[in-house]
Amino acid sequence: MPRNRDPLWSAVHAERAALADDLSALTPEQWKQPSLCGQWSVEEVLAHLTAAASIGPARWFASVIGARFDFDRHNARRLADQLGATPEETLARFRRVRTSTTAPLGPTAAWLGEVVVHAQDIRRPLGITTVPPSSTLTEVARFYARKDFAVPSRTTADGLRLEATDGPFTSGTGPLATGPTVALVMAMAGRAAYCDDLTGPGLATLREQLPHPSPRA
Repeated sequence: MPRNRDPLWSAVHAERAALADDLSALTPEQWKQPSLCGQWSVEEVLAHLTAAASIGPARWFASVIGARFDFDRHNARRLADQLGATPEETLARFRRVRTSTTAPLGPTAAWLGEVVVHAQDIRRPLGITTVPPSSTLTEVARFYARKDFAVPSRTTADGLRLEATDGPFTSGTGPLATGPTVALVMAMAGRAAYCDDLTGPGLATLREQLPHPSPRA
């Protein structure tokens, strides 16, 4: 297989590998743990990531049309396709798509964000402290601050100054919200739990602008 020269896809592959390693020794109870992603369990979020790495634009559109543009229904169907008979099988399916560059549509930064956010959706409830590299988080933060795509991240950050305390990310003007880059990324993705890791006069506004309920995508 030729070496992938796109640094963002390389980051996607690295984050998938790191997540798979983090989940390699989970107990059955941990696989059932609720994630930060809607009503999905840890195992279901992992299956969702496998589904996203397994479907191109044509099949994605066909699935959305088949679901009558009900994206929750579409996501649930694709997730069910990738759930294994056991959590170990679900993890094995995820490992098989580790180096996939298949995606429904949109920029690579969006799919890097998909992996970063859903990995933290899984890790935080499990108490796993793995965090992506600053360079990876900064790419996602910059994308989220300038564009609403799978999540209304730009809208969530509107009218605020966001500043990372552990990296170069800064964005916007207005009341300041500051903290670790991962917390800013997750807050822009609608994960209220990560607002607890942020400070500043803009934090109250950021909380108010979070989508309700938090998005699954």
